[in-house]
Amino acid sequence: MEQIIHELQDMRHLSWAKTRRSSGTAGSFLKAYEDTPDGKIYYKLSNYDSYRGIVGHECVNEIIVDRLLTHFGIAHLSYQLIHAQILIDETPVETWLCASRDFKRRGESKIALDAYYQSERTPGETPLAFCIRNGWAQTIYEMLVIDYLILNRDRHGANMEVLRDRRRKTIRLAPLFDHGLSLLCRCETEADLTRENVMADKPVQCFFGSRSTWENLKLIPKENLPKLPPITANDKAALLSGVSDVIGDKWLEAIWQMLYQRSQAYASFCNQR
Repeated sequence: MEQIIHELQDMRHLSWAKTRRSSGTAGSFLKAYEDTPDGKIYYKLSNYDSYRGIVGHECVNEIIVDRLLTHFGIAHLSYQLIHAQILIDETPVETWLCASRDFKRRGESKIALDAYYQSERTPGETPLAFCIRNGWAQTIYEMLVIDYLILNRDRHGANMEVLRDRRRKTIRLAPLFDHGLSLLCRCETEADLTRENVMADKPVQCFFGSRSTWENLKLIPKENLPKLPPITANDKAALLSGVSDVIGDKWLEAIWQMLYQRSQAYASFCNQR
């Protein structure tokens, strides 16, 4: 699959539904889907404001995090970035959108992790302890590290899913997905960017821990700290290539500094444990 389609695509047939930001801040996300001979495809836009239009760059974040997870060898949902002509409230809009395919296997159904936890937990069992009991500890530990590196603001209990096949009697966690509200998602202007501290420990949503991604690293036992390949200057092009016409070079440089500096901080954290 070509990861970025730069040529403008006519996608005016899609019907977009609004989903409010789960973080409670202004704006919403528009989502759509279509059934194809190869299965269902899901589409989403960056942050949308009815007055200003599409003002975010969450779709670019998905591509960058997709590449980062590939670099680390962590199972995740793959995304495609598409330059498209769409209709919003019957008005033509030229934008960039994200596309992804259904990660369920034939015969599987899905349920949000928080809902599954509520129905299957033992009395007093925390979400983290519940996942450890179900054999998902390493996936959660990897997720906590990734969420620190990208400053994921939105790891609520429905941003992970459980996939069940009742006939085969199998159950598994879905691959990691939905990383748009990360990196520099709150920086809409250059003024915002100049004020940004890429190492700042900002409040986040996390189903498993606290509102600090740094503090959540301490939930991982020393012997289970994920050993991730380092991020070096040689990886910059692979992570950021092809998106400079979607998001400005100043944003890309700040994103790079965020990933590089936070990866260095994580390496120091591991050495000190």
